[in-house]
Amino acid sequence: MQITQNSAVTIHYRLTDAKGQLIESSFDADPLVYLHGMGNLIPGLEKALEGKTQGEQLEVTIDCEDAYGPYHDGLRQEVPLEAFGDIQDIVPGMRFIAETEMGQRPVQVTEVLESSVVVDGNHPLAGQSLTFAVEVLEVREATAEELAHGHIHGGGHDHEGGCCGGHDHEGGCCGGEHHHEDGCCGGGHHEEEGCCGGSGKGGCGCHG
Repeated sequence: MQITQNSAVTIHYRLTDAKGQLIESSFDADPLVYLHGMGNLIPGLEKALEGKTQGEQLEVTIDCEDAYGPYHDGLRQEVPLEAFGDIQDIVPGMRFIAETEMGQRPVQVTEVLESSVVVDGNHPLAGQSLTFAVEVLEVREATAEELAHGHIHGGGHDHEGGCCGGHDHEGGCCGGEHHHEDGCCGGGHHEEEGCCGGSGKGGCGCHG
């Protein structure tokens, strides 16, 4: 069976950057199971997998336009430290959900200054070309329930948006963000490892 719209697909993948450095691999873990044609992978990878069958292997390099998009300087902004309320030990790499004029957007702390914090709403892989080595393990028809829900049920590594996913996958490929239900600072923002306020001017967000 070929991979087509609404196929339930199981793959192993290895992701490297333009310098050949390993970013993520599923080969030593559970495979990725996704619903083809539902935006669960970045566009370039989904296009490359179209028509492939069980047992096929491929290697494809995807430009940033078909991955997580170009890097936008406007999605990087400086937020007053007081916007983080009583959150302690803010360090680079921490992730938050910020309330912006574009709605809730995931941002990552890139720099902590004396009285402010620099956050970046670009996806961590924005602006990069990515190379995937993929092995197709299984292709089947999705069930009616899976089609109704827009994702695969059971088996393997079900990412609702897939590693390397397209959309607003929290943390994206190499993600791993998690929500804390603690209170949020000034403006009722959701937090992933805290929350960040600020005016949100210019908006922060990831490629979706």
